[in-house]
Amino acid sequence: MAGVATLEIAPEDGDQRLDRWFRRHYPALGHGRLEKLLRTGQIRVNGKRARAGTRLAPGDRVRVPPLPDRDEGRAPRRTPPPPTDEDTAMMRTAVIYRDDDLIALNKPPGLPVQGGSKVGRHLDGLLGALRFDAAEAPRLVHRLDRDTSGVLLLARHAAAARELTALFRSRSLHKLYWALVIGVPRPAQGRIDAPLAKRQMGDGERVVATTQDGQRAITDYALIEAAGRRLSWLALMPRTGRTHQLRAHTASVFGHPVVGDGKYGGEAAFPAGFEPRLHLHARALELPRPGSRAPLVLTAPLPPHMIASWRFLGFNPALAGDEFAPFVDAP
Repeated sequence: MAGVATLEIAPEDGDQRLDRWFRRHYPALGHGRLEKLLRTGQIRVNGKRARAGTRLAPGDRVRVPPLPDRDEGRAPRRTPPPPTDEDTAMMRTAVIYRDDDLIALNKPPGLPVQGGSKVGRHLDGLLGALRFDAAEAPRLVHRLDRDTSGVLLLARHAAAARELTALFRSRSLHKLYWALVIGVPRPAQGRIDAPLAKRQMGDGERVVATTQDGQRAITDYALIEAAGRRLSWLALMPRTGRTHQLRAHTASVFGHPVVGDGKYGGEAAFPAGFEPRLHLHARALELPRPGSRAPLVLTAPLPPHMIASWRFLGFNPALAGDEFAPFVDAP
């Protein structure tokens, strides 16, 4: 590309993150360089500074500085192979709700939502298995961490993607997580209000609590049941949507890391007798519906490793009652 260009987002490119749009159209542009162009304001969306996670909509205008031409110096873009019969069966088994507008999955732990430089098989590449009778495959409207299981929403068409994206942005959706954590919090119910920021540490990135340049992050919590003073079953409701918010808040701020979370809890997060996998599950999501219809509440059963832990501790998920009840009166 000879100079600066302003490109309009086409309908088929809408409702996706800005960094994904660049990966699709400029695969030779590395993530580090993209972040630098964003930090220095050379890439803008609708004339404003943007972040890698900025959500694009059809009609948005992206300022693109001089970059290698889209087809210069690279192999033709590969079309993802169709899902195998095994992948199709796995994906369809994970469906917990489907209508004309959306699909809700119980995402398995360990399956990345999107691809990357070191990621092969990922959920985004398997969405063709969930096309069913629609004209197109469903599309992602939010994410869960690779090792977090639970409710994940997909939009079945562009209009639904726009509506769901708007609901996530406005915090009109209520999300609730279940976690097994080290220790027992006191008080048994409350709020963690601590700003978070990303830091480069060693060979990876981590989120830390800091008032210096952190973004406000709020998590409400409620103790459901405890196993002596050793472990607790918590309900967590994020009021903001920062990266690794629940994991950083419970470990760094709260002092009760999620079992299996070595990134934030270190060795203390791996008690003897439990499978060393992250015990964090997106249990429920409450979605407002148009008109006078009651909200749609979607719940996802625990994954096998958490079921085993619950049984070992004598916790019964069926006795939890209304997942959102502890947070009804919270602001």
